Amino acid sequence: MEPQSASFPVEQRPCRNVSNEALGQKSCSGEKIGTRRDSRDERGNTPRTVGDAPQVCAKLFTYKKDGLQALTPAARLVALGLLLAAAGCQAWRRFPLPHDHPPAAYDEATFARKSFASFKITARNGTPVDTVIGNAGTYRVREGDTFLDIARYYDLGYNEIVDANPGVDPWVPPVGTTIVLPTEWILPCCSYEGLVVNIPEMRLYLYRRTPGDAGTLIVDTLPVGLGRDDRRTPRGRFTVRGKTVNPTWIIPQSICAEHIEETGDTRTKIPGGDPDNPLGKYRLELTLPRYTIHGTNIPWGVGMQVSHGCARLYPEDIERLFPLVPIGTRGEFTYQAVKVGTRGGATYAEVHRDIYRYVPQLRRAAQAALKRRGLGEQIDETALARALQEERGIPVRVSRRRGI
Repeated sequence: MEPQSASFPVEQRPCRNVSNEALGQKSCSGEKIGTRRDSRDERGNTPRTVGDAPQVCAKLFTYKKDGLQALTPAARLVALGLLLAAAGCQAWRRFPLPHDHPPAAYDEATFARKSFASFKITARNGTPVDTVIGNAGTYRVREGDTFLDIARYYDLGYNEIVDANPGVDPWVPPVGTTIVLPTEWILPCCSYEGLVVNIPEMRLYLYRRTPGDAGTLIVDTLPVGLGRDDRRTPRGRFTVRGKTVNPTWIIPQSICAEHIEETGDTRTKIPGGDPDNPLGKYRLELTLPRYTIHGTNIPWGVGMQVSHGCARLYPEDIERLFPLVPIGTRGEFTYQAVKVGTRGGATYAEVHRDIYRYVPQLRRAAQAALKRRGLGEQIDETALARALQEERGIPVRVSRRRGI
């Protein structure tokens, strides 16, 4: 059994103005603003990070997103981390397939036209027959590309594209390099109703029934940004209790001082529509106290651990998701670093970094997941061990092939 998650609740009392003297001096190290460390640290390997922030953070608060382009790659890492920290908690649609031609330029208009992944799958008694969806693709890097832009266009989180392409510089990937687009997923086990957010994966799944067709499920899936290590997104079930367009952000007392220090903004609330509002244009309120699913004013935080515990989506994704989720929709935040599933009679495993260090033994978690689905027989132990070691977040076939 997995250990119970430790949540870090965000108090709902509104923020009071706090003097600079009361704030004191606080480090703006990379660990605070989004350095992402995983269980590999404990194994003696080099961690993958979003970026390290030296003591130059105050100067970089003057930059907004457009200003990032003027910085060197190293400075972009620092500036992006600081902007994300300042941002608070935070019928078929065509999905741009990997073989589509990329846009002439990545801009907000291009991102607004994209769609998220949506699949129609066969189900029996509400359970999918096959639990592997999508197909991985490839992309050839062009001049000026960064993983942030590529990920957003193909509706991936930053974590997904980085983990799928180890060793490739995410800020200045070599022109002409062919990278993997991890647009293939195993459905988290074993709730196939409403909203499911898998925390290690940093991805949301929405299950919808087809009217008059009990044998079909529609699955929509989108990347999310989640809570940093000291403000962890909690596990638990919830119901959508409300929906708000242009929500006002009432700054919680528990993060007031931090917000003022990082942004210099002493307001106790930020109205909807304000470009500094980290909630974006749409918010889903949950029965899980103090946590919501919302948009963001800094899209580049999707696929990173930068919020105060809430789940944030790309602006274009939350806009399309919002009307699909009625009040009363049930959901769950689950923690599955190892997922297993089937397609066409073959067994697959998908392994993600244990971002909150809840799963000290991934192999044991994999064995439990296989047993839970009744898939423990005929497993290629070498393939499974490789998937557990690499943690690339891509479905890998782990069943033995016939004749072997």
